[in-house]
Amino acid sequence: MKFHPKLIGLTAMALLIGACATTQQVEQQSSLKQAYQGAFLIGTALGNAQLMSPNSVTSNLVTQQFNALTPENDMKWERIHPNPDTFDFAAADKLVELAQQHKMFVTGHTLLWHSQVPDWVFLDEQGNEVSREVLLARLKNHIDTVVGRYKGRIQSWDVVNEALNEDGSMRQSKWYKIIGEDMLERAFEYAHAADPNAQLFYNDYNLFNPEKRAGAVRIVQQLKAKDLRIDGVGMQGHYSLTHPDLQEVENSIIAFAAAGVKVHVTELDVSVIPFPQGAEAGADVNQNFALQEKLNPYRNGISDEASAQLSQMYADLFRIFIRHQDVIERVTFWGTDDGMSWRNNWPMQGRSDYPLLFDRNSQPKPAYYAVMALKQGK
Repeated sequence: MKFHPKLIGLTAMALLIGACATTQQVEQQSSLKQAYQGAFLIGTALGNAQLMSPNSVTSNLVTQQFNALTPENDMKWERIHPNPDTFDFAAADKLVELAQQHKMFVTGHTLLWHSQVPDWVFLDEQGNEVSREVLLARLKNHIDTVVGRYKGRIQSWDVVNEALNEDGSMRQSKWYKIIGEDMLERAFEYAHAADPNAQLFYNDYNLFNPEKRAGAVRIVQQLKAKDLRIDGVGMQGHYSLTHPDLQEVENSIIAFAAAGVKVHVTELDVSVIPFPQGAEAGADVNQNFALQEKLNPYRNGISDEASAQLSQMYADLFRIFIRHQDVIERVTFWGTDDGMSWRNNWPMQGRSDYPLLFDRNSQPKPAYYAVMALKQGK
């Protein structure tokens, strides 16, 4: 099902009114993690500022509402392994400690990605590109060190992130060009050796696209054919009010289940603001457009109409997730409240977006109550 803003009608408005009517009941009765207990984990991503200088309001919201954590950036290579002989575990340690204190599931994000990798990883001391053997040794050392440090404390890893083009072919990253076809095989092999009990995932955006979906299924099949562990696919949920076609989202969940793996819905957010012309939907972090005020319509607050559309979109998504709760183990929002969302600055710096279930004051929005109502028979 594809939801169009011009077709809000009585359904979405009724949902908004009904959600507001049940606000008091929801607050008294439950939290997201309690409402979805027995269905799947409900997660959030935490950034460096919250990990290193915690805001008490956010901390209370995180521990009250969520039972799964993912580091937004602090386990990416440039943060955790900035120099050849330097590892910085400060923020990652904080996240794991928080999770252990509150018995929360942790996903390490991410071990191999084409972005946010220091140049030294691919170069020798003379500035020349390293050989396949050298790069594999650096990858193994990185995985051995990072995964080994958190062995038994991090339950799952996004081993490889965004290795596919939109047509399902392999992205021609430096990793791929230097290592070759078995890049993914070696990454999953090293991760499993470093912690044999950890779940291992391939994670990517736009996996609702049939061609890219087929590429992810191919990755799963190739790893399984080599008797390598892969537990599931992480479907990044960077969506908007008008995309994607929700039937294609459901088709992807079904396809991954048929391939014999679980699904984690990762990085979920729903943008309510217009996308710049010429930008590619998804999550390519390298896109950057100059600020246009006409594309920043809610600088002073979201409209009632957009709020109703957001509630409808989240309700439609979670209906799909509930239908496939036998396959879906986790649904993680990419941020805790609107003020922390990367959507405010991507792909255009300085905009105000409202893509999550909690507002800038960490208060629940109508979309929150719409999601809660699905599990309370409202």
